Amino acid sequence: MSIARTELLPLPAHSATTREFAGVSTQSRALSFSVRRTVRPFIEAWSYAPTLPWPASMIDHLAFPLVPVPGTHRRRVDLPTCPAELLWAPGAAPPAQGCTDGTAARAGMDGTAARGGIRGTAVLYLHGGAFLCCGLTTHRHLVSRISAATGAPVLAVGYRMLPRHPIRRAVEDGLDGLRWLVAHGYPVERVVIAGDSAGGFLTFAVAHEAVRLGIGRPAGTVALSPLTDLDPRGKLDHPNSHRCAVFPRRAVAVLSTLVERAERLGGEGAEPVASPVDLDLSEMPPALIQTGSEEMTYVDAELMARRLQLAGVSAELQVWERQVHVFQAAAGVVPESGRAIAEIGRFVRELR
Repeated sequence: MSIARTELLPLPAHSATTREFAGVSTQSRALSFSVRRTVRPFIEAWSYAPTLPWPASMIDHLAFPLVPVPGTHRRRVDLPTCPAELLWAPGAAPPAQGCTDGTAARAGMDGTAARGGIRGTAVLYLHGGAFLCCGLTTHRHLVSRISAATGAPVLAVGYRMLPRHPIRRAVEDGLDGLRWLVAHGYPVERVVIAGDSAGGFLTFAVAHEAVRLGIGRPAGTVALSPLTDLDPRGKLDHPNSHRCAVFPRRAVAVLSTLVERAERLGGEGAEPVASPVDLDLSEMPPALIQTGSEEMTYVDAELMARRLQLAGVSAELQVWERQVHVFQAAAGVVPESGRAIAEIGRFVRELR
């Protein structure tokens, strides 16, 4: 498998942990062909008129056919400023006592553990969608697969999004989700934070803020095709900017402009959020990062893994040959997607 790489600082030999997964199935080729001719043209059209009233919220409403794994349980959770959903698939450990009744789901935001709570492992999930779209419904199937693979309940957060809210608000909502899990029987050191695409950005941002604010260090982070650098230059200078099946080059720069605008209009207490690659990463938990070899955010995934490793943090970068952006969402259809989900399960179980 040939992969174009950016020029980055060399790593100490002992910390370089990159695994390459070769092979492209017929199903994967079909998926790439499909998104290149459906999703990519839609994103291209959006990039020429991003300020039009695009029905971004409709994407989540129209995703109702994406049902979770059969037998999955789920409960609505009301965080202070956004909805969330607690979900556990067959074979996953049941949530800690107090997580599944309506009263408990709206209480316990003070950080105290729920009485009789099970001190197990939980996952906090932050969905992707360029900070603009998607939500609990679009990611319900993927989240249920992750619950089944890890054997843990997952709290998915429907955080506030652009253009009405700056990224800082999404980070705050992620922290509220983390506090909710702590309040309901899951110590922060037993919580794995995970997310895809823009949710991968939030995964690292929330973990970093949890450490900085004294909430504690999560057990680990899992990032799928993560955006980790808001500066578009590295992505646009990389050969993958001409290869990606999902994102046209123009959309990358447009998103950066929208983020900057939202940050300026964010209001009091909404200081800009730094890109994860620019943070002090020395206190971050172990990370698993998965990326396709030809996707736009490959360079972000590689850079984040290197920055973590240079900071002395255990980080495993998995590069999957010619897989599309967030290919894990196609588990059950694409063989590589199922194997990637199994790798997430392995990583989380090994943290215990």
